[in-house]
Amino acid sequence: MAEVRKAYLQLHIAVLLYGFTAILGDLISLSAPVLVWWRVFFTSLSFFFLFPVFARLKALPRGLIWRFMGIGVLIALHWITFFGSIKYANPSVCLVCMATTSFFTAILEPSLLRQKHKWYEFVLGLLIIPGMILVVRGLQIDMWVGVLLGLVSAFLASLFSILNKKYIHRADPQEITFVELGSAWLFISLLLPFILRGNVAFLPEGMDWAYLLVLSLLCTTFAYVLSLKALKHISAFAATLTINLEPVYGILLAFFFLNDAQELDHNFYLGCLVILLSVFAYPVIQKRINRKKSIS
Repeated sequence: MAEVRKAYLQLHIAVLLYGFTAILGDLISLSAPVLVWWRVFFTSLSFFFLFPVFARLKALPRGLIWRFMGIGVLIALHWITFFGSIKYANPSVCLVCMATTSFFTAILEPSLLRQKHKWYEFVLGLLIIPGMILVVRGLQIDMWVGVLLGLVSAFLASLFSILNKKYIHRADPQEITFVELGSAWLFISLLLPFILRGNVAFLPEGMDWAYLLVLSLLCTTFAYVLSLKALKHISAFAATLTINLEPVYGILLAFFFLNDAQELDHNFYLGCLVILLSVFAYPVIQKRINRKKSIS
């Protein structure tokens, strides 16, 4: 029982740290691609020293490594659009867009994993649409680019999560993470010469260094380790419900730390409520349906 309580605490801390990612993304002055380059650089470096994964990679089939590297490119694009959404809009808008990940998962997962479509996933996904309409109605036009980038980021998050689920049983999660983050760093490194042509700053300045280290080591590496430890002691349902709190934590943090409320009206928060209700309803409905199936 004590281990379970500890696991819940660890997972909540991890999710809170994930939610804080958006705040740091707003505080760091670098452009989105450069910010992500530094993030995956520091995170990959920390994984290299914390986990003995390099030697074990030799045992993985080359074809599988290429698949994980491809997923790493999707992760890089997800993070670039995620931080781009923050830069063009604000953290609250970005996090609400990220809550639509479950909608994209409901559409993509059955096709990619060759599963049956579930009616309740489709219905809950449709409920997100009016929520997004309310969110957009409450925004200034110059923030709409941020909304679009946030939705693309949510789509990519759903896509790489499903692909990871497809191949997760074929390698250790630490090995997978190292390969994916490493390939994300390599991919952005190849793009850097073109990105920097636009007179974009590459080296962090002042507090950017501290924010980047917190983002990479605390909100990525440490949060990942905590979530892995927690998942050993709690159910998948409990984990899903807790992870769904990420946009809630993030929006509350943005409200208090960045005064996002000054840029948003009641339509935004009403739309946010509709989206979050559909997100939280999903694991509840899923558990009830699975319980009925087990009884029958």
